Amino acid sequence: MLPLAASLLFVFGLIAIKRTTQAGGGPWTVTLLANVWAAILFSPLWFLGGTLQPLHLFWQPAVIAVLFILGQLLTFYAVSKGDVSVAAPILGLKVIMVAVLATVLTSDQLSPIVWAAAAIATLGIALVQWSTRRPAGSAGDPSSHGPGWTILFATLSACSFALFDVLVQRWAPAWGSGRFLPLVFWMVALLSLGFLPFWTPTALRDPKVRPYLLIGTLLIALQAICIVFALSQFGDATRVNVVYALRGMWGVALAWAIAVRWGGSEADHSPQVMLTRLAGAALLTAAVVMVVRGG
Repeated sequence: MLPLAASLLFVFGLIAIKRTTQAGGGPWTVTLLANVWAAILFSPLWFLGGTLQPLHLFWQPAVIAVLFILGQLLTFYAVSKGDVSVAAPILGLKVIMVAVLATVLTSDQLSPIVWAAAAIATLGIALVQWSTRRPAGSAGDPSSHGPGWTILFATLSACSFALFDVLVQRWAPAWGSGRFLPLVFWMVALLSLGFLPFWTPTALRDPKVRPYLLIGTLLIALQAICIVFALSQFGDATRVNVVYALRGMWGVALAWAIAVRWGGSEADHSPQVMLTRLAGAALLTAAVVMVVRGG
């Protein structure tokens, strides 16, 4: 249930944040506020208890914090450069990367299933990329700087979060969820204060932007606590992520439906384009399921 809730919260959060960036709220502002929310939400987990490790091991939560911040910032940059329906499926690559990283860290051989899943995922990415081609003479979304940037930032974000997941799985048990996770997200909030020079306070003062900014960043923080708590409590990052990977398909479907109803860049695309994106997202999801089943 936690991965399912996390995937839905993530999609709705991204859609709200897309509207925030379109209205002038930058990725740095969004990242800072989302990370402050995360620190607040993870703090009560301290009461779960655990074992504080010696000071010379505090580099572990620090590394996790940096990876989380990097992943968040890259995600929000991906959304600011293009459509949610493009970024969300690409972010699903994280699950395949988790399987690859887990294999590398254990010195095992990659199974044929993983190689086949990678090939299917590549085809899925190709479909998503193909769907972003603009018709001749079309100016496209003025807030978009090219689908290549969206795909690049989303892929790099997936890499960062994949390493985040694997390291949480390896390091959290010794500390316990009640110690490791609050420390990680307190560090996340502290390090995110470095974004203050790039903060755009007008985003919070503007009544048209403020609801999207506050709600979007809160939803992203809530999905983080769902997925990270599940990872630290139950381990097995690959299997936990399989349901979470459905966010790629929901990202296309929900972004399209909401854009048609309330406006958004997805509403400017033809049904053929959106169905192509949905097909690409479906292939990426199938690749994830293959990895989990084969793992």
